[in-house]
Amino acid sequence: MAHTGLESLPFHDEAAIAGVLEWPALIDAIERAMISFSAGEVVQPVRQMLPVPGQDAFIGAMPAIGDAMAVKVVTLFHGNAGTGIPTHQAVILVFDRDNGSPVAALDGRLITEMRTAAGSAAAARRLAVRNPSVTTIMGSGVQARAHASALAAVRPLGELRLWARTGTSGRAAAEEIGAVFMADAEAAVRDADIVVCATSATEPILEGGWLKPGAFVASVGWNGRDGRELDDAAMVNTVVVESCDAARDQAGNVRGSGCEIFAEIGEIFAGAKSVPEGATVIYDSVGIAIEDVTAAKLACDLLADR
Repeated sequence: MAHTGLESLPFHDEAAIAGVLEWPALIDAIERAMISFSAGEVVQPVRQMLPVPGQDAFIGAMPAIGDAMAVKVVTLFHGNAGTGIPTHQAVILVFDRDNGSPVAALDGRLITEMRTAAGSAAAARRLAVRNPSVTTIMGSGVQARAHASALAAVRPLGELRLWARTGTSGRAAAEEIGAVFMADAEAAVRDADIVVCATSATEPILEGGWLKPGAFVASVGWNGRDGRELDDAAMVNTVVVESCDAARDQAGNVRGSGCEIFAEIGEIFAGAKSVPEGATVIYDSVGIAIEDVTAAKLACDLLADR
């Protein structure tokens, strides 16, 4: 229903969103959205990111029009880590596609967290081995926790390992998700069928020489257009992205390595392109607006049905 007055605009807080968003429905919705995006059915620009003067921080604007029309405004303040204030904070405004009226405002922090992990899980469902013996998560923040939960919705995780640069936070995160903490990055990655890189690294923390042939790697950390999580040896593998334009503009792994992009994940989902049998796959995610719009629409629809 269209909304015509800001004075009574519904606001859905994080608790309300957490009460309705679940992994299976969100993963399916993100997959459909990525198919639509790669088919040219979504209108959106490359995310606009501005550095905050004097801070290790950014503010970004992410509008998109697909099945729904919305814009996310997001801030990323790395200095908030460990302070009790989230590093990522966001607000999403949803508009009526027929007349432009504001429909709802949503807290975007949890939506950002969940849509990122849902995108990786959807990609893993299509591209990772069916029964991984080892899953490794690199990082100890919210994405480490979200990815463990989302991946478990699409694959058995086997032995779950976690590596982090800081032992204290790494051990705490590992205990929370039921993983074994490993202080050595190479040892954590060796023999893993699925690897998630979810760090704020600006220099590579994963080397391609450590990867098991046929592994699936999701790199979701982002710290500027030139920050890297993966080295050049990792990026010579089969690279899949959400958006070629966004990756070439904002994915430090892609920009720094000069690698070839094999496909957008929407092309893989649609069957337009197929990853070679046994290929080692790098899913390099920067996050695009249609993922936020899709998750926000799903949350609004579920809340309306309550």
